[in-house]
Amino acid sequence: MALSEEQQWERPTFKNCCGGCSGTAPPLHPRRQPEPMENSDDRTEVVLLACGSFNPITHMHLRLFELARDYLHETGKYKVLKGIVSPVGDAYKKTGLISASHRVAMAKLATENSDWVEVDDWESSQKDWQETIKVLRYHQQKLKRPPLAKSFDPVAAPNKAGRKRKREAGSRDPVQRNQPQTKGVPQLIMLCGADILESFSVPNLWKEEDIVEIVANHGMVCVTRMGIHAQKFIYESDVLWNHKDNIHLVEEWIANDVSATKIRRALRRGQSVRYLVPDKVQAYIEQHDLYTAESEDQNKDVVLAPLHRYTRKAAKN
Repeated sequence: MALSEEQQWERPTFKNCCGGCSGTAPPLHPRRQPEPMENSDDRTEVVLLACGSFNPITHMHLRLFELARDYLHETGKYKVLKGIVSPVGDAYKKTGLISASHRVAMAKLATENSDWVEVDDWESSQKDWQETIKVLRYHQQKLKRPPLAKSFDPVAAPNKAGRKRKREAGSRDPVQRNQPQTKGVPQLIMLCGADILESFSVPNLWKEEDIVEIVANHGMVCVTRMGIHAQKFIYESDVLWNHKDNIHLVEEWIANDVSATKIRRALRRGQSVRYLVPDKVQAYIEQHDLYTAESEDQNKDVVLAPLHRYTRKAAKN
């Protein structure tokens, strides 16, 4: 038998109710759901730093950042705040390395549409070659500096009449809502291709204490490339093995073998590099006639800066 609307909302009585009950159910009110608590984000905040020649910057360089961010976010442990491209200075003396001013300009063109990757020219502007660990230290120190922010002083805030409000003795400061929670200094992680792991074993290219500081204090995100056996490099190095938990290996499942070396080769031969570099980078290269046979001979007979520095130190010892 169907109940009338009035019967459906009638309060039932309880025949076997205890003495403390009135025998009638309480008024029917919609049950108030508990307010959801704000989700606290306990993920470690991260800034990714990529050092290198960027000679020129390519789509693959930019993909490194996207792949690394996706990987770190998928772990559920990290929140990537931004990425930094740091081109090496001219004093690195790598064969075919064109002027830092051009490489920085191209990197800025390549990242101008990114809302989280930026270019920093501190390393490239230094007169002497800077070891990677020094660049990491510089940016880590920079992250420790508090950002300039406009502070709101409730005492000095003018009222509608334009006069300063006086805070009554014993009154509390007004609660300011939607204020960002203050967290610690973000973790600065080195972003690179997995071939950097292989370079750690090249004599006089890296100082062992620098490698230890990089993997122990910062950590690495290494994106693998075809033919690179990253796990093997870690296995063969005691230093890397001891800190293997700080080395994140990211597999690039969409094969992309684009490299700056191959792009420079194509440009020397008059071949198109369209779709291998951002369009504005290609236009910049054409405008300034970069990457010719002559530019590839730059630093041809000069020893690479780290090899020169560390070989001399080793000879003195």
